[in-house]
Amino acid sequence: MSKFKISAINKDGKKYEGPRDSNDKFSLYEELKGEGETLISAVKIEEESKVSKVLSVPFSIVPEHQKIIFVKNLGSMISAGLPLARCLSILEKQIKNTKFKNVILSMETDIRKGKTLSDSAKNYPRIFSNLFVSMVRAGEESGKLAESLTIVGNQLESSYKLKKKVKGAMIYPSVILAVMITIGVLMLVYVVPGITATFKDLNVKLPAMTNILIACSDFLKNNFLLSIIIVIAMGIGYYLFSISKFGKRVIDNITLSLPVVGNLSREVNSARICRTISSLLSSGVPFSEAIKITSDVVQNSYFKNLLNEAKIQVEKGETISGVFLKKEKLSPVFVGEMMNVGEETGRLPAMLLEVAIFYENSVDQKTKDMSAIIEPVLMVIIGVAVGFFALSMITPIYSLMDTI
Repeated sequence: MSKFKISAINKDGKKYEGPRDSNDKFSLYEELKGEGETLISAVKIEEESKVSKVLSVPFSIVPEHQKIIFVKNLGSMISAGLPLARCLSILEKQIKNTKFKNVILSMETDIRKGKTLSDSAKNYPRIFSNLFVSMVRAGEESGKLAESLTIVGNQLESSYKLKKKVKGAMIYPSVILAVMITIGVLMLVYVVPGITATFKDLNVKLPAMTNILIACSDFLKNNFLLSIIIVIAMGIGYYLFSISKFGKRVIDNITLSLPVVGNLSREVNSARICRTISSLLSSGVPFSEAIKITSDVVQNSYFKNLLNEAKIQVEKGETISGVFLKKEKLSPVFVGEMMNVGEETGRLPAMLLEVAIFYENSVDQKTKDMSAIIEPVLMVIIGVAVGFFALSMITPIYSLMDTI
């Protein structure tokens, strides 16, 4: 049996497109004719399993913004009254990413076979998160799939924008520091050795800072390959340390302890937690499950533990606000207080959404402020580095002049 992407006219005279299995094109034509339909065209699809194609890739091969567009368009088309399989067929044509096209085509096949969208999406965990699957399932069970897709689309978009703002604030200092390190290495390898040779010929007594600079220069020049290996080994070591449970906890603790970055991290995580729980509850996901899914979304291990504790307490009949208010050093007091108000008024999802918007706006402003603060800080760092190099080179020259 082969799989074909067909275009045909049904009994009612309406044209439709979709996948279909058959031995060959002739058999396909005869089958459709027997069903009272007319085949217009048939294109053979690769027989490799679409699931294995996606799951064999070690990381998500679909950019975040493409998933956002897909989810939002799917919600809009369902709201307009189009059948789900037809929506997927249309969206598959619009998507340029080959892997994503294969996934959508496979999902369309599942829908035509009677599967639900959530069950089909569950086969692609590297593309559709547990958050997406749970919200879609809740929408299917409540008969509000279009609304759930709109909510999850907004959730993905807000999360994407928040990540972009934080990453954007770090691009400028990262580039400047990378350029500084590159220039420093080039100076140590090509400039310092020439000056050092002059000092040695004149037998000048060198200060400590100059000796340190010369030692670094000699090591890099004589062990350049070893230096590269050391840097790569350090990078791999840091990566392995960062993905370990202990290492992640240490890094998260350092991040939360830093003066400016720590407060920003608290607000980013608070915004993500509040928006995610709000979206899940609005879609009809049970409270306990919503907290569990949110703990999978949050990256910081301390906030994960906070949510896990909250889940246990909620299952015991306690309020989520009580857990957050007890952890005011980790989570801002405002979050716990607004949760409390939401629980008392029965408007918890709405309150959480307001908190999320508040902290998202706060993070936006703080990242802009950080960009303004980072520039003078970098100028000071550059000045110190240049000053150290200049003094290391100039001080021996003065010593030489005194000798003369």
